[in-house]
Amino acid sequence: MSATIAIEIPREIVHVTRMGPQALKRELAVYLFEQGKISFGKARELAEMTVWEFQQLLGYKRIPIHYDLADYEEDLATLKELEQL
Repeated sequence: MSATIAIEIPREIVHVTRMGPQALKRELAVYLFEQGKISFGKARELAEMTVWEFQQLLGYKRIPIHYDLADYEEDLATLKELEQL
């Protein structure tokens, strides 16, 4: 079950930033991802974007995708398993 919460943002902030609710959600998603608070998948869901769109957004903002040696080794093992099928 998924639950949501509402956050109140003063109109002045919306006016000053010239950002609508969707753009603010995307900025929050990018920030939380960049800080390592949420995963790529959760950030993408919060931003309501496809994988490709969110990757492009991160690239545009010059934010690297967190991908370490453990991730690489896991991907490599998965590829080897798929070769055996």
